[in-house]
Amino acid sequence: MAMKEMTEPGAIMRSELGRVRGLGTARSGAGHWWAQRLTAAALVPLAVWFVLSLLAHLGANGVAMAHWAGRPWNSVLLLALLIALFRHLALGLQVVIEDYVHDEGAKLVGVSVMKGVLVLLWLAAVVAVLKLAFAA
Repeated sequence: MAMKEMTEPGAIMRSELGRVRGLGTARSGAGHWWAQRLTAAALVPLAVWFVLSLLAHLGANGVAMAHWAGRPWNSVLLLALLIALFRHLALGLQVVIEDYVHDEGAKLVGVSVMKGVLVLLWLAAVVAVLKLAFAA
């Protein structure tokens, strides 16, 4: 703290922490950070399973792939992959928008539009998996 601040008449002697206390929480990003890490951790085994499954079915026709995707265990894993993938994507894009868009209004619109588009894409993907699951 500068001496000038302490010697001015009526100046309140506060530490650096005291001056910033109440201006906002330092923990606001902790939940977001953890969610990104958890979805990334979930994506590793799910992506490995998905890639290995696709490699195992190289050369298979569309009917065989639809039958594979319609099996209960594969449908569940595909849905888990979609949930983790789209959640991780939304969290990452939100960080990019918040870091690089400086106008608060544009930031709010950008995050809202991005989340709306991702929800629609996620719903379309989930419907496709469910159609395969219940058609098989």
